[in-house]
Amino acid sequence: MSKEVEFNFEKLKVYQKSLDFVDLVYSIIKKFPKEERFVLSAQYRRAALSISLNIGEGQGSSDAQFNRYLDIALNSIKECVVCSTIARRQVYIDKEEDNLCRTKLEELAKMIQGVKKFIKSKPKN
Repeated sequence: MSKEVEFNFEKLKVYQKSLDFVDLVYSIIKKFPKEERFVLSAQYRRAALSISLNIGEGQGSSDAQFNRYLDIALNSIKECVVCSTIARRQVYIDKEEDNLCRTKLEELAKMIQGVKKFIKSKPKN
């Protein structure tokens, strides 16, 4: 039996939480009407995926590059907030689902800010 290979970024709690959010978005957009499949649901999915992708892609790079990728992830979080708001306003999701998304996104944003502060506080060589 072969051992599963794990990359360093996969050990980051913020990365794991970002994947949980992707799972949530996938479950939510299944409820969207078919006419939204290539519009709002696709945009919401891309924005949610972008959070995880940028954390994974940036980790292991230079601190400056990782910080840039984390900024992109933060922008994707804001994009997800807008998607969730639109979905609620169009009555594709209810207020509770919107609040759940917002709570998860707020947690991710705080975690990413924490990683950024850690990077900034590291001694420069």
